[in-house]
Amino acid sequence: MSNIAQIKKFLIEEFLPDITPEQLADDHDLLTDGVIDSLGVLKLIAWVEDHFALPVDDTDLDPNNFRSVQAIDAFIAQRRALAATATVAGG
Repeated sequence: MSNIAQIKKFLIEEFLPDITPEQLADDHDLLTDGVIDSLGVLKLIAWVEDHFALPVDDTDLDPNNFRSVQAIDAFIAQRRALAATATVAGG
């Protein structure tokens, strides 16, 4: 299952139970549209940390990182790249 599919599955289960993954556009603004509020963002961050085993630092807490499925996917890819770079540089 792709990151996009996993992200959509989580968002629909937690916040949008009345829609299908096909109905949730990858670029849909979850924050402006009120799908996710500040507590929802915290829940989403906790899920990203747990599900993808990626640390989310204080500097990552920019709402734009969690604004849409695309943004979340890009954030995950960026964190994985940084983690891979740190692993290569450190070892």
